[in-house]
Amino acid sequence: MNTIIAFMKRHYKIIATVVVMAIGLWSFMPKKFSGTDPEKDKVLLEILSYVLEKGHYQPAKIDDNLSKKIYKDYLEALDPSKRFFLQSDIDEFSKYETKIDDDLNNRTFTFFNLTYDRLLQRMQESKTYYQDVLSKPIDFNVKEEYNTDFEKLPFAKNVKELKERWRKQTKFSVLGTLVDKEKMQEDLLKNASKTTQESLEEYKTKLGKRYTEELGKKYQQDLEKRKSEKPKSYEELEKESRESTLNSYNEYFNFVKDLDREDWFSVYINSVVSQFDPHTSYFPPTAKEKFDVEMSGKLEGIGARLQKKNDITEISELISGGPAWRGKELEAGDKILKVAQGNAEPVDVVGMRIDDVVKKIKGPKGTEVRLTVKKNDGTVRVISIIRDEVEIEETYAKSTITMKDGVKYGIINLPKFYIDFDNKDSRDAAKDVAQEVERLKQEGVEGIAIDLRDNGGGSLKTVIDIAGLFIDKGPVVQVRGADGRAETMPDKDERIQWNGPLVIMINEFSASASEILAAAMQDYKRGVIIGSTQSYGKGTVQNMIDLNNFVRGSNFGDLGALKATTQKFYRINGGSTQKEGVKSDVVMPDKYEYLKMGEKDVPNALAWDKIEPAKFTVWSNYQALDLAIANSKTRLLNNQQLKLIDENAKFLDSREDIHSISLNINDYKAEQKKLEEANKKFKAITKYNNGLSFMPITYDKNLMSKDETLKEKREVWFDDLTKDVYVEEAVNILNDIYKNSSKTLAQKKG
Repeated sequence: MNTIIAFMKRHYKIIATVVVMAIGLWSFMPKKFSGTDPEKDKVLLEILSYVLEKGHYQPAKIDDNLSKKIYKDYLEALDPSKRFFLQSDIDEFSKYETKIDDDLNNRTFTFFNLTYDRLLQRMQESKTYYQDVLSKPIDFNVKEEYNTDFEKLPFAKNVKELKERWRKQTKFSVLGTLVDKEKMQEDLLKNASKTTQESLEEYKTKLGKRYTEELGKKYQQDLEKRKSEKPKSYEELEKESRESTLNSYNEYFNFVKDLDREDWFSVYINSVVSQFDPHTSYFPPTAKEKFDVEMSGKLEGIGARLQKKNDITEISELISGGPAWRGKELEAGDKILKVAQGNAEPVDVVGMRIDDVVKKIKGPKGTEVRLTVKKNDGTVRVISIIRDEVEIEETYAKSTITMKDGVKYGIINLPKFYIDFDNKDSRDAAKDVAQEVERLKQEGVEGIAIDLRDNGGGSLKTVIDIAGLFIDKGPVVQVRGADGRAETMPDKDERIQWNGPLVIMINEFSASASEILAAAMQDYKRGVIIGSTQSYGKGTVQNMIDLNNFVRGSNFGDLGALKATTQKFYRINGGSTQKEGVKSDVVMPDKYEYLKMGEKDVPNALAWDKIEPAKFTVWSNYQALDLAIANSKTRLLNNQQLKLIDENAKFLDSREDIHSISLNINDYKAEQKKLEEANKKFKAITKYNNGLSFMPITYDKNLMSKDETLKEKREVWFDDLTKDVYVEEAVNILNDIYKNSSKTLAQKKG
């Protein structure tokens, strides 16, 4: 240990930047260690502390104030729904609220060991609580409520109060399953009078272009099987629901039993490193492996990214082209309550580790998974998805053509800023966007819109190269490291591939590299930015640091990796995109307008600041943009579709603070029906038609004629674009810029 510390102190200047942190430190390390967990933990903590101190953009001071934050976040991570620890445990833990920093500085684990041992004890005790509740029929006629506002909920004062909390939570789980079963049975009885063919036609209509003969055959088989089943009594359904919940809870505790000390220690470590900023995180060996797999671009299952919020697994993003994305029923923000394999009993996944939820959702191509989700509006729905391989092709840039007033315009969709750093000859976002621009030029388009909605970012190099397609040369972004020195990163190529009308589309999920491109085009006045009030607001740079490079030759095994924030992005006008994001020139309300989902809403996010602006020259034809922006704002004042979307957004916001759920079955059903009725008017949002038609470019036409799968995906995309009010306005703005530019040019010639 002393050898490690001594080396780090001697060579801190060499290792001060992340770029050189992975040099051969291991050659200075002792080759053998005791191999015990405490020693491994000490070495891990030593390396993490050093890397964060020397490599993080803004290292936090390890003191009592930091200790309090770690204490709060760590307990929330261990027991988010407050169903394990008692108030007496918290009273005992509170003695360490300002002493965790001492543990960290001394490389001791007093607080962790205490909480870890107590958690295992409380978890073991709690198994009997739900088993007692589920051992007999539950009375759902009692008027009582379940409070899901865990953040404000106090810890149970005693075992009796804790058992009552478990009783209500367990009852809530059974109630949801019971109501689902009753509804499925009611739907079956309603459809019993219909012929299989009539039901199949309805199913075809529902799926639209996503329908296949294979799905139809499976649907018919499933329908016939259910029609042959005898309706079950309430008592039978209630018993089945209890058994299903019991299986889910037992499975959850079996997963917990399989966790080892290293898993829980990782939770503790992440509670520490996340205090530096929300994007700094520790990846234990298994998580690091999964991260590497995701970076390779191989995705399979339903095509959705998940995140954990308290005890709930939530959809954070849908992967473009994946089954969930194509189905249009699952959305970002949906909370997954249960997972079922086809017709099998659904398994309650509330409280389950996210890794285990992922395992249940993933599965072989062509198999069905049914997710019971709580929508943002509070309704609970069962969504069926046929698993598929999410092809990497659908994460690449693609383009289409549309017409407005007899003029052609192009739309380029860019899901992320991808690159393969190991192979310079492979395709990347910049090469592909340049290619799509060239193909659109050959089609004779007069304006281009780049869709960056839901694009979470990616390679810095690609975004600089893409910006260079639309300007002659000059700065694109500024980057500042921990030393305070700012570096301007320019496009050095004087060529302009596209000098015509340009629109950049963003939303609150457009982050990082997306914000760099949007900000640069806005600062140059090169294009019009349309979309949400502002983008996500992630103005920081992270690097993945393999911790094993520090201790090679040891017998500790894999130490994992640290993703650390090392720099901040700044616009060329000097302002940071951190927290503030990029504000749209033309604001269009969307479904998540009022929900807290941006960087500014994340605890420990680094602050906004500004530096000196870079030297740059605005686009010569910016007057045409100003006129187009003014026209757009006037046009949108009376847009009924946007008014309905805004109304929906306000409705979702009004549901955000409702945490009380009735455990009376009639009241629960009434509330669900009320929500469904309130949502009926918002269904019109998905039925909107903007009157535009979208066509493949010539290059894609040739591919689609040979590839039925690609043809299907493109047609689904074109169909979705016809319902998109944001794309409609992007085309309107391009049309205005084109007309205004033409007038200006004519005046100059005259």
